[in-house]
Amino acid sequence: MDEKIKSKSLKVFFIKLASVSLAIIIIINVLFNLIISDKFKHFDSLFALTELEERRVQADILRDNLNDLLKKDSILKKEDKILFYKLYQKLKLEFEQVN
Repeated sequence: MDEKIKSKSLKVFFIKLASVSLAIIIIINVLFNLIISDKFKHFDSLFALTELEERRVQADILRDNLNDLLKKDSILKKEDKILFYKLYQKLKLEFEQVN
């Protein structure tokens, strides 16, 4: 009688385990498809770079962005200029130590 109870409880355990595992898989799939996949739309254009037309479109977008950037009076913010200058000074010092 004790073995029947153990076997029945094991069946219930495995049924619950399978149900919970299936529910978790479904939840992860729904979350990925509804929430996360919208964030990765840019990956589609990266993966499509093997196509000639997609490369041309991306090159045109890059050219337009660079032209817009060059039309501005100042490309960098003042804080960024200071950071780049400090980085330049540090790199210059390290390269001088090599010689």
